[in-house]
Amino acid sequence: MCSELFSGSNTGINFEKYDDIPVEATGQNCPRHIESFQDVDMGEIVMGNIALSRYTRPTPVQKYAIPIVKSKRDLMACAQTGSGKTAAFLLPILSQIYTDGPGEALNAAKASGQPPSPKLINIYSLRPCVVYGGADIGQQIRDLERGCHLLVATPGRLVDMMERGKIGLDHCKYLVLDEADRMLDMGFEPQIRRIVEQDTMPHKGVRQTMMFSATFPKEIQILARDFLEEYIFLAVGRVGSTSENITQKVVWVEESDKRSFLLDLLSATGKDSLTLVFVETKKGADALEDFLYREGYACTSIHGDRSQRDREEALNQFRSGKCPILVATAVAARGLDISNVKHVINFDLPSDIEEYVHRIGRTGRVGNLGLATSFFNDKNGNITKDLLDILVEAKQEVPSWLESLAYEHQHKSSNRGRSKRFSGGFGARDYRQTAAGGNTGGFGGRGGRNQTGHGGTRGFGGGEDLVFSYN
Repeated sequence: MCSELFSGSNTGINFEKYDDIPVEATGQNCPRHIESFQDVDMGEIVMGNIALSRYTRPTPVQKYAIPIVKSKRDLMACAQTGSGKTAAFLLPILSQIYTDGPGEALNAAKASGQPPSPKLINIYSLRPCVVYGGADIGQQIRDLERGCHLLVATPGRLVDMMERGKIGLDHCKYLVLDEADRMLDMGFEPQIRRIVEQDTMPHKGVRQTMMFSATFPKEIQILARDFLEEYIFLAVGRVGSTSENITQKVVWVEESDKRSFLLDLLSATGKDSLTLVFVETKKGADALEDFLYREGYACTSIHGDRSQRDREEALNQFRSGKCPILVATAVAARGLDISNVKHVINFDLPSDIEEYVHRIGRTGRVGNLGLATSFFNDKNGNITKDLLDILVEAKQEVPSWLESLAYEHQHKSSNRGRSKRFSGGFGARDYRQTAAGGNTGGFGGRGGRNQTGHGGTRGFGGGEDLVFSYN
C-alpha cells in the first residue's frame, strides 16, 4: 500500500536552477531559512514521507516557510503556482500535530461524555475531512462525525456546516487560507469574517494563521492584516518564468479567426498531448467544447455552472488522457495540479495580469517544460503593458506590435497611479515596507466578534487545523 501511495511521486521542478530565484522575507525577527529538509526536525513520520516522496531539496518557498511555520509565526507567502506552497505549510503543520497530539479537542470530547475514537487516540492515524459545495452534504457530515484532525473546506459550505451545528472551531490551532487573494477579492470576505471573527475560532495571536497565493496586491494585503498577528511576508520570485520552464507566446488573432487558429494549434500539438484552453464565459466554454467535438477532438469542459460531480468527472477524463483537451473558465485557474499539461491556450485573455500568471502556471509544473499561447486582439488593450512586462522579465520573445501597443497605452493613460505589481520578479512586495503610517483602512470595517457564538466540539472531533481552499 505504501509503495502504491508514493509510486507517482516526482522529484520537483528544475531544482538546480532554484538558487537563482530571488526571495524576500520581511517582518520582525524572521527565523533563519533552511537549505535542506534535514536542517529542521519535523519528526520521524514527516521526514520518512519526505524521503518516500523523493523530495531531495526544498523549494525556495519551502526553505523559508517551513521554519517560519515551525516557529509558530503567522505568515503571508507569495509564490507562483507549482512552486511547492502546499507542502510548505502542510509539512510543518503535520509535524506539529504529530508532536502535540489531539490536545484540548480530545479532552473536551472526553469531558462531554463522547466516546473517543481510536483515530483520535492514535495520533499516527491522522484523519482529514473535506467540506465543499456541490457534493453530498450528508456524507460529509457523516465523515465529520467520525472525527477530524485536518479540515479542508470552501467558505460557503463551511458556514453552512457551522450554522447546522456540525462544526465547532473552538480548538482550531492552525488556519490556512490557500489562494487567499482570490478568496478575499472575489466576494468571499463576508464569509471569511463570519468564520474567523464571529464564531468561536481562537483569536489571531492564539491560533496560527497562514496565507498563501501567487499574487498579493496591496489592497488584499491591507485586508489580510485583519487576520494576522505580527506576520512575516514572504515573496518568492516567479519560478515558471525565471527558470524558463514555460515558453510564452502571444499571437494576434481576430475574434472571427480564433477557432480556426485553435484548430491549427491543436493539430500541431498532437491529439494526445494534454491541452488546457481558457475562455472567459460559461457559454463560451460550452460552445467551444461542442465545436471541438464536432471537429473530431476528444474534449471536455468545466465551469461554474457544472456540478461538482461533473467537474470531477471532467478532470478525471482530462487527467487520464481520455479527453486530452479541457476547455475551462477561470474556475479552473486555481488549484488545478496536473503535472503533464503540455500546453495552456488563452483563447480569451483575462482582464488582469494576476489571472494570466495563474493560468499559465497550469503548465510547466514539477519538472516538465510547458508552452502557453495567448490570443490577443483589440479587446485586450488593458493588459498590454503588464503582459509586456511579464514577457520581458521572463526573457520571452516579444512581438514588435505588442511593444508598439504598450508604448501607445503608456502615453494615452496615466495608469491611475497603479504601481508595478511584479517588479523584481515577485508576485507582490510587502506593502508595509513602503506604507506611510501602516494603519490605513481598506475593504470596510472589521466585523464584530460574537463571544457567545456557537460553542462545543460539535462534529469537528479532533479538529487541529483548518485549511480554506478557493474553488
